[in-house]
Amino acid sequence: MNDQLSTKDREIRIDRTFKAPRELVFDAFTAPEKISQWWGPNGFTTTTKSMNFEVGGEWIFTMHGPDGTDYPNRILYTVITRPELIKYDHFGHMDNEDDPPHFKSTIRFEKAENGTKISMQLLFPTIEAKAKAAEFGAIEGANQTLGRLANFVDRTLMKKNR
Repeated sequence: MNDQLSTKDREIRIDRTFKAPRELVFDAFTAPEKISQWWGPNGFTTTTKSMNFEVGGEWIFTMHGPDGTDYPNRILYTVITRPELIKYDHFGHMDNEDDPPHFKSTIRFEKAENGTKISMQLLFPTIEAKAKAAEFGAIEGANQTLGRLANFVDRTLMKKNR
């Protein structure tokens, strides 16, 4: 990787504000029975094989596309600071553990007026890798995923307020 590249050239950043407490939004990322209800773009479902939500732990899962295509994934958690920050390395496959991650993700959870602001950064190893991900719909997919998270959080709040 060329150290001269600025991260802005290699990153996709998505921000969204949720009308929910930060702890509740953070908690949606921490367990398979929660994250499987909203992870992935519209029309996708997620099946978790295993999830160990701690630094050094892995989440191994498959995203199932609306066309029936399966997308195996592996996430390695590198930093978890409840309820402010999650960092992980994202691998788009599980067949070769020596391959570098496809991207590194940083998710910040900030207190916002009447809720929580998530800032999600996907950092790719090269400008070309970022461009390829964007071509395949990574920006729209991330926005849709956060939209599904918003719906999940709203449903969770409604259940709590009953």
